[in-house]
Amino acid sequence: MNTQYGTSSVTVAQARQEASTIFLAKVFNWMAIGLGLTGVVAYFTAQSGLAMSIVRGPIFFILVLAELGMVFYLSARIDKLQPGTATGLFVGYSVLNGLTLSTIFLAYTKASIGGTFLITAGMFGAMSVYGLVTKRDLSGMGSFMFMGLIGIILASVVNFFMKSSGLSWAISAIGVVVFVGLTAWDVQRLKDIGEKGIMTQGDSAIRKGSIIGALSLYLDFINLFLMMLRFVGGSRD
Repeated sequence: MNTQYGTSSVTVAQARQEASTIFLAKVFNWMAIGLGLTGVVAYFTAQSGLAMSIVRGPIFFILVLAELGMVFYLSARIDKLQPGTATGLFVGYSVLNGLTLSTIFLAYTKASIGGTFLITAGMFGAMSVYGLVTKRDLSGMGSFMFMGLIGIILASVVNFFMKSSGLSWAISAIGVVVFVGLTAWDVQRLKDIGEKGIMTQGDSAIRKGSIIGALSLYLDFINLFLMMLRFVGGSRD
């Protein structure tokens, strides 16, 4: 089936692919903005000395709870939120996460943090490409990885009290696998959303769809980065 645009002929498949490409570009742009804000806030917070105050007081836990609340609220209410509100929540979350992540500069060298970021970016990019080009349906793998994510969260809660270095390393190793898999699945899922017509639903739906998609990929990237940091990050001790 062909759709006529002036003197050109565009197949439905081509139109869907173009719509998906445009939507994914918006998603990745917002993700990049979020990561950029987080990185800048984390770096300058660490440079100012505030990171030490955050890690030593109750502020760290307050920030973590605030972040969790924002993620759950944004995910659950995205359909009812105004585009500006959704954008503000995403930007606010990125800033709060920057404050939280500033504490990694107390444990790891700047060089190793930068190196780990580049490694994570390479892994994330490779799995994103895989999610885009593979013909395999990754929904089954995505469900399995999501169950793995639940397991990681539960194990992390347990290890908060046990403080086992062995369990901590196991959580990080499994976490790398889980977030690598989730990255490919999320990219394929967002590609499908773009192909199924979100670009025809108006500017509001497009903006909110790109924000919630960016949040998913942002979380995949940040968590993969933190898991990799345990393996390749150089301690300041």
